[in-house]
Amino acid sequence: MKNRLIAPSLLSADFGNLERDIKMLNNSQADWLHVDVMDGRFVPNISFGFPVMKPIQKHSEKFIDVHLMILQPENYVEEFINHGADLVSVHYEACTHLHRVITLIQDKGAKAGVVLNPSTPVLMLEDIIEQVDLVLLMSVNPGFGGQKFIENTYKKIAETKDLILSNNSTALIEIDGGVNLDNAAKLFDAGADVLVAGNAVFSHESPERAIELLKL
Repeated sequence: MKNRLIAPSLLSADFGNLERDIKMLNNSQADWLHVDVMDGRFVPNISFGFPVMKPIQKHSEKFIDVHLMILQPENYVEEFINHGADLVSVHYEACTHLHRVITLIQDKGAKAGVVLNPSTPVLMLEDIIEQVDLVLLMSVNPGFGGQKFIENTYKKIAETKDLILSNNSTALIEIDGGVNLDNAAKLFDAGADVLVAGNAVFSHESPERAIELLKL
């Protein structure tokens, strides 16, 4: 059966009640917890680092999906894995030696993903697609939550799926940015396996119900 995984983004959680929100997600139909890490250099925002990863690791019962929007991610990969990351995704645009970073992540025992910004073509992954466990397509420009979904993402999903199939890759396709109850089903139908949802979950009157609806 086709994957329909939902990964609520903790960037939209209440950081004053992080334990409460994580426990709520533990009891929901959420599949993964998505953790956005920003350094203020690769993207124009700063989120959080290892001090916040500690309570996430402590309280989460879900698969922890860490998205590094940072320069020189190879310097931090091992520590994020030590802090509970089950999957670490790095940006194609931030890695001078992408194959080396992907190999490092996998050698440390985690799944490895590669992220493409909206303007980066899928064909740039041709030489790495067989090795990665996941391709994360940004459907907004990275750095801030609450942005409008970029419609060209549907075309990129199709291109990514073609690349995966033509190379006998087992990589999943994840979408991050502007995901909501109006476009989730269409994204899954287009070939996405995992949807990251922040505002669509945490701004809903019932986050648990929002997750159920996103999976339909």
